[in-house]
Parts: sequence; C-alpha cells; structure tokens
Amino acid sequence: MKRTKGVKTIVKDNLCTGCGTCISICPTGALRLELNNKSGIYQPGETEIECKNCGLCLKVCPGLGVNMKILNEKIFGNDKVDEELGNYLNCYIGYSNDHDVRYHSSSGGLITEILLFALEKGVINGALVTKMREDKPLEPLPFIARTREEIIAASQSKCCPVPANIALKDILKSKEGEKFAVVGLPCHIQGIRKAAQILPELQEKIILYLGLFCYKGVSFLGNEFFFKDIGINIASVKKLDYRGDGWPGKMKIQLEKHQYVSPYKSFYKKFNFFEPWRCTLCPDHSCELSDVSFGDAWIPEILKTDNIGTSVIVSRSKCGEDILIRMLREKRIELVPISDHKIKESQGNFSWKKKNIRARIFVNKIFGKHLPVYSSAKEPIPPFKDIYICCLFYLMKLFASNRNFWFILRAYHRASDLSNNFH
Repeated sequence: MKRTKGVKTIVKDNLCTGCGTCISICPTGALRLELNNKSGIYQPGETEIECKNCGLCLKVCPGLGVNMKILNEKIFGNDKVDEELGNYLNCYIGYSNDHDVRYHSSSGGLITEILLFALEKGVINGALVTKMREDKPLEPLPFIARTREEIIAASQSKCCPVPANIALKDILKSKEGEKFAVVGLPCHIQGIRKAAQILPELQEKIILYLGLFCYKGVSFLGNEFFFKDIGINIASVKKLDYRGDGWPGKMKIQLEKHQYVSPYKSFYKKFNFFEPWRCTLCPDHSCELSDVSFGDAWIPEILKTDNIGTSVIVSRSKCGEDILIRMLREKRIELVPISDHKIKESQGNFSWKKKNIRARIFVNKIFGKHLPVYSSAKEPIPPFKDIYICCLFYLMKLFASNRNFWFILRAYHRASDLSNNFH
C-alpha cells in the first residue's frame, strides 16, 4: 500500500500544530486524529485507506509555514501590514451587553454574542466552535454549533490542545447555500485560510473568521502537571471549566463530592513551558488572518475597575467591521475606539512573540531543528541577551517534556511564588 511521506515528515520534524486541517481536507479519508501521549498533543495518523499522494495535506498545513505576504494581499488586498498587529481597520475595547454572556465567557463575551447575533439574523447557519466533552471532560470537542444553546456551551477558553479544524469536514458536507463562521487560534485560522485558497467551496461557505489572541498553546502534559501539583486524580474529574464567572475568571474542577476553584492567574502560570515546541516558533499573537481578533483587555484602568469582562478588538476586514457596527447600533455590544498602541500595550507578550522570535529561530537553527517558513527575508543575528533568554526557556521546556524532571518545575514555581509574595 503506497503511503505519502508528507504528513509523516511534518510530524517527525515537530512541525505539526495539531490544528486538524489536513484530516478534514484529505479527499480519501487516509488521515485520522491521534493523541501522542508522550508529547501531549494531537497529530495526524494514517488510516487503512490508501493515500493518493495528492499533496493537499502539505498545501494546507500551517505547521510548514505561512506566506503572510501573499495571504494578506489575497484576503485584505494589502500586504503592507503593521509589524505587530498585521492588517487592521480599527481597534476597540468592548463587551457583550448580555450580562450572563459577558460574565460566563472568558473576557467580555464578544465572540459568543457575535455568533448569537449572526445566527439569529440569518447571516450564518452555524459556527465552528469547541467545547469540552461531557463524557471525557478533559478532552476538547470541535463541532458545528447551530443553536443558541450550542454556541453558549462553547463560550469559554480551553487551555489544552484543540484540533478545531477537524470540524471543517462537516462544513464541506453541509447543504448548498449554507454559511458559517469559524472561531480559532492563529494556527487554526491560518490552516483554514490556506485551505480556502485551494477549495472554492470553503471560500464560499465560510464568511466570517473570528480569531483569538494566542500567547502560547498548552499540551496535555501541562494539564497533567497541574492536576498532580494540586493533588487531583484526572480520572476523578467530572466537569472542567477553564475560565468563567467574571474576569479574569476562575478554573472550576467538579469532582464527585466537591468542587476545586482556582483564580485564572494562579493556575495559568503553572502551564509555563508546556507549550508544544512548534508553538514557540509562531510569530502570530493577534490572529492576523481573521476578520476580527479578540484578546483580554490587560489595560491598567480596566484591571482596576472591571471584574465582569472586557475584550480588546482588532477589526481587520469590511465584513468584520460591518457586523460590529451593526451590533453596536442594535445595542447588542459596547464598543469604544482605542489606539493600536493601546492594544499593543495591553498584550505584554507581543515583544516575546514578535521580536524575540529571531532569537528562538537562531537557537533552533544552531541545534539543527526544522523550521517553519513565514518570511523569505534574511534576519540579522539577534542580541546575545535574547539568545541567552531563549536558551534558558528551552532548557525549562526540556524539563517540562519529561515527567522525571517535573520536580524542577515545581521548585521553580515555589520559588516564583515566594518571590512574588516577598515583593
């Protein structure tokens, strides 16, 4: 049986983002989703169906790289972009005017409110979203939401690998004339945009791309580390909500007889160094290929006064801007224009994601790692300080990748907590 080396090579070279695009796009069904228990991430594996070597899996893969210049030109008609934000029309802060939606979502409830509005007005017939499985509460379930209840069920953050694009196959199989929105991280949106350039039916059916700001992904090893650290057996978890109940939010773990609750900032820092290796080489923090991007409003004046939820919003396309303004006029959302500088200020990770990427690429090149391609431009050698920081970062990641060294991470977090309490 003839097999393609394409997907195997991507996985072997650690370039797979686990987005799931290739699985949905494969015309013969030769690929399936598999969980790599050693690395704690999803990857494509082979089924018994023969591969026809059409090469689509390679063409749509965001893990190999993304030609941002060409895609910006095709999507937005402009390849001259802001270095940190990408293409954009306007920047805002805002939130849903539905208190329940705003309170129970991750930060302001805007994505949930937009999907509800678009569904009610007949703009879309459904949306690609993700919720946690009811039968396996630590596993994500990407699906096409077609009702208000289904959209609300997917309204919170997921701090684990999410192969969202495996649900693209349901969009491809949908009835003629149906329209959809998709919600995803940068790698998800990149994969869908690449696929839509090849498959006209995706281009026609997906009319709204809603993007999530992303500092880093979190592997299932990160979840395992966290649960061991707090003394909870993963098998005893009945329900898991990563964020909700206001802002910045709380993690709620429902057990047989009681509930464990942890503030967002307390649990999220335990995921440090557990991002998949490929995530460390992604320069896209603000989901630059979406129609509208959303992130937490880590702005001093918001932090002082808001405990319900507010988002920063980057409007990038006419269709994205139009739906925001329409919802504002109908009082479904609140929007206040802000400067792009304010958006960048609110995301302390832009520097790491955008500028320090040169050092991470440099360090990986030294160790002979395979690298994704985002730009053909030759980058100058980064400052020694950045290289040093990257080496320490990858050393900690090495400890995180091996359960035998987790005691070092525990000591690191204990020392960090003591230092913060002292100051």
